[in-house]
Amino acid sequence: MILAAASVLIPSVISFIIGIALSPVLTHYLYKYQAWKKKPGKGNSMGDTKGTPLFDELHREREVSTPRMGGIIVWGSTLITALSIAGFAFFFGEPFETFNFVNRGQTWIPLFALAIGALAGLIDDVLEVTKSTGGLRLRWRLFVVAALSAFVGWWFYYKLGVSSIGIPFFGELQLGIFFIAFFMFVTLALYAGGIIDGIDGLAGGVFAIIFMTYAGIAFAQEQISLAAFAATVSGALVAFLWFNIPPARFYLSETGTMALTVALAVVAFSTDVLGEGVGVSVLPIIALPLTVTVFTSMLQVLSKKVFKRKLFQIAPIHHHFEAIGWPAYKVTMRYWVITLIAGIFGLALALLK
Repeated sequence: MILAAASVLIPSVISFIIGIALSPVLTHYLYKYQAWKKKPGKGNSMGDTKGTPLFDELHREREVSTPRMGGIIVWGSTLITALSIAGFAFFFGEPFETFNFVNRGQTWIPLFALAIGALAGLIDDVLEVTKSTGGLRLRWRLFVVAALSAFVGWWFYYKLGVSSIGIPFFGELQLGIFFIAFFMFVTLALYAGGIIDGIDGLAGGVFAIIFMTYAGIAFAQEQISLAAFAATVSGALVAFLWFNIPPARFYLSETGTMALTVALAVVAFSTDVLGEGVGVSVLPIIALPLTVTVFTSMLQVLSKKVFKRKLFQIAPIHHHFEAIGWPAYKVTMRYWVITLIAGIFGLALALLK
C-alpha cells in the first residue's frame, strides 16, 4: 500500500517541478509575442454581438495585457511526466517501472482526451491572440468536444463493455446504447463549466482539488495508474497556480480548460463501473463550482428570455460576486474552500457507495 501510494504521489511531484521549470520559459515567449486578447470582453469568443459591458469594466485591463495559453503548463507538464517516466521504465526498468502509469488498461484514453482537447484549445487560443475577431466559433469548439466525447463514449460502450453508471447505495443504472449520448452530455456540461476560468487563480485551484479528489477515489478502487494520472494533472495545476495567483502571469484559457474538462469526464467515467464505483454520480458534487457555473449561466439565459431581466448582474455567478463588490481574491479563496469541502463529501460518498 505504501509503495502504491508513492507511485501515485511521486509523479504528481515530478509534474509540479516540471511545471515550475517550464513556466518562466513559457512566460518569456507569451509576453514577447503579446499572446493576449486584442479586445476585451466575452462577446469576442462567444459570438455575443451585444457585448458584455459590465464584465469589460471589471476586466478591461487584464484581458488585454495578460497572456493566454497558460494551460500549456498543465497539459505539457502532465504529458512530459507521463512520457518521461514511461521512457525511463522502457529503457531501464526498475525503479522507474514502479512509477510508470502509462498503460492501455487505465490511462491511454484519458491521456488521449487530454492531448486532443489541448490541441483543439490551442488552435482557438492562437486564433484568439492573432485575430481581433476572436478564436474558433463556439459551434466549432462544441463540435470538437462532442466528436471527441462521442468517440470515447463509443470506446467505453463497444470496446470496454460499459453500458451503465453506478448510483450510490442503489447499484447500477443500465443505459444501454444511450450510454454514449450520456457520456457526451456529461462531457459537454463539464466543458460548459470551463468558463469558470475568469478570475486569477480560480480555475487552477478548483481543478487541482477536483483532480486530486478523483485520484483519491481511483486509489481507493485500486486503479493505481488512473490515480497517478489524476494526481499528475493536479500537480501540474498547482505549478500553474503558483504563477496564476493574483496578479496572474497568464491565464489557463481554452487550451487548458478544454483539455482538463474532457480529461475529467474520462476520469469520472473510468472511476465508475470500470472501478466498481460511482465516479459519475458524485461528479456534480466534487465539481460543484463547475456545476454552479453551468446552472447559473442557464438561469441567466432563461430569466432574460422569459422575464426580460437579468437574474444576476453577470453570469456565471463568480463574476456576479465581483460586480457586487467582492474582491477577486475573496471570490477565489472561497471557491477553493467550497471545492475542498465538496470534494471531501463527494469522496466520502464514493467510498461508501
